[in-house]
Amino acid sequence: MKPVNVGIVGLGTVGSGTFNVLSRNAEDIARRAGRAITVTHVGARRDNPNADTSAVKVSRDVLQVVEDPEIDIVVELIGGTTLAKELVLKAIHNGKHIVTANKALIAEHGNEIFTAAQNKGVNVSFEAAVAGGIPIIKAIREGLSANRIDWVAGIINGTGNFIMSEMAEKGREFDDVLKEAQELGYAEADPTFDVEGIDAAHKLTILASIAFGIPLQFEKVYTEGITKITREDVSFAHELGYRIKHLGITRQTDTGVELRVHPTLVPASQLLANVDGVMNAVMVHSDAVGPTLYYGPGAGAEPTASAVVADVVDVARALTTDPKNRVPHLAFRADSLSDLPILPIEEVETGYYLRMHAKDQPGVMAKIASVLSKANINIEAIIQKDQVDDTSPVPLIMLVRKVIESEMNAALDTIRELDVLVDDIVRIRLETLVH
Repeated sequence: MKPVNVGIVGLGTVGSGTFNVLSRNAEDIARRAGRAITVTHVGARRDNPNADTSAVKVSRDVLQVVEDPEIDIVVELIGGTTLAKELVLKAIHNGKHIVTANKALIAEHGNEIFTAAQNKGVNVSFEAAVAGGIPIIKAIREGLSANRIDWVAGIINGTGNFIMSEMAEKGREFDDVLKEAQELGYAEADPTFDVEGIDAAHKLTILASIAFGIPLQFEKVYTEGITKITREDVSFAHELGYRIKHLGITRQTDTGVELRVHPTLVPASQLLANVDGVMNAVMVHSDAVGPTLYYGPGAGAEPTASAVVADVVDVARALTTDPKNRVPHLAFRADSLSDLPILPIEEVETGYYLRMHAKDQPGVMAKIASVLSKANINIEAIIQKDQVDDTSPVPLIMLVRKVIESEMNAALDTIRELDVLVDDIVRIRLETLVH
């Protein structure tokens, strides 16, 4: 059978890893795909010493790869959403299948790209765009296709998880750990995408779409970073039996879909609470099978290349099938996507961790408790810590049970008006991750 010709665009960390995996495991890959899969063209502005491309055509103008009539599958690994979008749409126009690890491209422009691909009868595969080497896209889209998905929650950014793990295990400050993460290569010189949750929001957008059959809606993700989490909060959470993790959470409710990324208290007994370092993990709760957990490396040359090459094999297997009978890009047929609204964060119901520094005055705790009681907000636990000295404020820590966020916001505004606090209230959402 005729070999499948692959063009790789981008020869950075993942590109070189993909080239090497395809070359090293060529025999086993051919046995799995039913035909040889060969890289015949690479588009890269510079060589990578980690990949020996001497036996293949190399173009410095990466767009030449998508114009190559011999290429069947274009693997886009340049990142970004400008040149990558142009390249992918041109490749689709030329009738070529696409494999990409570009979460920003899919989250922000996937609806347009999938429509173009459907019109041309080609595949766009993107397993590596979420959680690196973990086959979470395939698990939800295919492995759980018999289920109604209730919710998905995950640690889907390794940099943020490394920072939170170090703060929890060693009592370190955020800025100190971030600096080390940059030195180790876990964080970029500009870490905004990681620590402010933008990277996780891209990935959560994709997970929500394949879980619930909704269009990609990145602009509607509520996104909150971890830059304001203190060593004090991490310690108090531990004392209360929780760990703080930077989670992406999406849940289908009767009124809409929750789509949110934020720091979250998780019970220490939960599996997700014990995922440390740069590792990723995604928990999926569905009606037939219940909870399932997917764990592994979320980045790196060959872990990510593993997912890229798996997509290449899937596309190669599907080349001779009727385009109408292929697995839909977003798990559900394009003409049956749901119009469920994305819920604003004010309509989300969750528990809360609250930390306040109160003035050393009689009756302060009673006043605060009275406000919460009048708002029908139930306090689950209270810790009143010792003052540093007679003139310092009194640290108060509370856990409150599930409440609609808008009601929590109103109660906190009322507490602020009492003039019993010396600084603002720290509020972190809490999830038990049970059905």
